[in-house]
Amino acid sequence: MATGSYDPARTMVGRAGMPNIRRGMSGQREKRRKTRLDALLGQVAAGDTAAFEELYDETIASVYGLAVRVLRDPAQAEEIAQEVMVEVWRKAGRYDPARGGAMGWIMTLAQRRAVDRVRAEQSAAERDDLAARREPPAAPDGVAELVLDRLDRRRVRDCLDHLTAPQLQSITLAYYDGYTYREVAERTDTPLSTVKARMRDGMIRLRDCLGVA
Repeated sequence: MATGSYDPARTMVGRAGMPNIRRGMSGQREKRRKTRLDALLGQVAAGDTAAFEELYDETIASVYGLAVRVLRDPAQAEEIAQEVMVEVWRKAGRYDPARGGAMGWIMTLAQRRAVDRVRAEQSAAERDDLAARREPPAAPDGVAELVLDRLDRRRVRDCLDHLTAPQLQSITLAYYDGYTYREVAERTDTPLSTVKARMRDGMIRLRDCLGVA
């Protein structure tokens, strides 16, 4: 197992973006590359940081390419690729050359992470959709009731000026115009989870500004 205080993220600093995906190789060249990668991964397992940096440069394009194919989102694919390489550093000691080559092992890690990301996003979207279908119109919560019922309009207006434009828009549509969270999301063309976060953060700002406990 690779140990020590080495931070693999330092290897990624200065390597902006993802390199072009490697094209096909001749059989002999590919065989030599496989042997070299196997050796590098063995050295990484022993904590060799220079070997990790070389392994990173040799494999990151393939890892990124796989992530793009699964996620169909270059930004998320780049994030997954970097996470995979950190995992390679941390788990290199678990690599068993008797069960396959280093590249196959690394690509398996990449496949799992990319698929897990897709599943997590699908689950989150399904939860948000189910919650939106179940929830009633966005009625004022305790903070909003205090704002509307106990405090003068001038103080409310002054504190509303402390909100960001997206927060103010979401709160106005929900608490004053009576739209559901889902309707606010649709009217503003914003993900439901983002709308909820804006409203939560906006109400916290109002609470703090108004001195509501």
